[in-house]
Amino acid sequence: MTARAYPPTQLLIDGQWCDAADGRSLAVVNPASGAEIGRVAHAGIADLDRALAAANKGFALWRNTPAIERAKLMRGAAVLLRERAGAIATMMSQEQGKPIGEAQTETLSAADIIEWFADESRRIYGRIVPPRNMAVQQMVLKEPVGPVAAFTPWNFPINQVVRKVCAALCSGCSIIVKAPEETPASPAALMKAFADAGVPAGAIGLVYGNPTEISAYLIAHPVIRKITFTGSTPVGKRLAALAGQHMKRATMELGGHAPVIVSEDADIAQAVKAAGAAKFRNAGQVCIAPTRFLVHNGIRADFERALVAQTQKLKVGEGLAEGTTMGPLANPRRLAAMQQITDDAVKRGAKLALGGERIGASGNYFAPTVLTDVPLDAMVFNQEPFGPLAAIRGFDTLDEAIRESNRLPFGLAGYAYTQSLATAHALSQRLEVGMLWVNQPALALPEMPFGGVKDSGYGSEGGPEALEAYLVTKSVSILMG
Repeated sequence: MTARAYPPTQLLIDGQWCDAADGRSLAVVNPASGAEIGRVAHAGIADLDRALAAANKGFALWRNTPAIERAKLMRGAAVLLRERAGAIATMMSQEQGKPIGEAQTETLSAADIIEWFADESRRIYGRIVPPRNMAVQQMVLKEPVGPVAAFTPWNFPINQVVRKVCAALCSGCSIIVKAPEETPASPAALMKAFADAGVPAGAIGLVYGNPTEISAYLIAHPVIRKITFTGSTPVGKRLAALAGQHMKRATMELGGHAPVIVSEDADIAQAVKAAGAAKFRNAGQVCIAPTRFLVHNGIRADFERALVAQTQKLKVGEGLAEGTTMGPLANPRRLAAMQQITDDAVKRGAKLALGGERIGASGNYFAPTVLTDVPLDAMVFNQEPFGPLAAIRGFDTLDEAIRESNRLPFGLAGYAYTQSLATAHALSQRLEVGMLWVNQPALALPEMPFGGVKDSGYGSEGGPEALEAYLVTKSVSILMG
């Protein structure tokens, strides 16, 4: 596929697309080649002040827009996003590296998310409470918390933005998004769909720049009443602490280290097909990616052979190239991390069944890697790899597998493969994760909760639960005449 021209990316402030006030910009680099492909505006404090003033004004307007009208405007954005999906996916593949098919799926999925949240805006209900005095009316009202600041990562440039924007908009909140500087054009295209659909000026804003400076300024600012962040656990803890200092609500979707329990009675072909595909999607740069493969020793050898065979079929290359099934890593730092994690595992006794090295001298390509007999003290079994690396270890009893799954402080996602309802039930009760998929790949559907426990964060970015942090509950009691 021929790449289209990559556009310069501007800020969205008070309904206007604009450069930074001081003219600063940052380079955008294609991870497949290492070449600069464009520039993104770098916001300064003056730009943030304008964005905050616009969000404050936009909130006053948007909160008083009837839910049915908010829903119509959001649905209009979904229509535009679908119409523009091809061009947006091409930009995403250029800036992020993922295969064009994955980028297209992400863009179209975002339209589904918008539509679901649009409908949910019409189901934000309060309630009437029977009074103890019949001359009194008692009500519980749900109201928007206020302007929101959102901070999103580069691995899913649209998906991570759209959930936050939709939860805010359908709740009646305005929102300022600090999107990733590495992948700016696709989230800008998402926000343009909302703006072109008629979402009023100030209800949405978009900035890029220095992450530390922007997060510190927005979170502490009195206009902002809630923050939402997707990213690493260390950064999330810092932002949550800052939000706590200023009594701001926070939703945190942080790092994971997802266990995959493959029981002795599992369908090996099904497990390999589903978990293997999930492992190498987006080159493993997925917070819910399977990472620790815990396979019953009775079938471990067969599972390892099948996973290696499937992984060998992957075609690594530039995201826009025909037939590519795995693209490059996001940056050179990820290459170095993958090599370090692989070398550490082998040094500690793991066997390298496949991959384990960089591909070529240009671009951030790392071979899909499978490690077997991985010891528990290996780095890969203790730190989120966030790359195309599957680590396999055997177990003898379900209790053993559950203990290992729960050993780490992370608790985002988990996977299991079994033909036993009793085993599936035990895992659903005992695994310390926010999301569990049994006998299937991850399906991050908008109607289902999406979030973790322990150091993987708190709050949800899916289902009706996603709206809770964007709403305040007001108790009203009226004595009649």
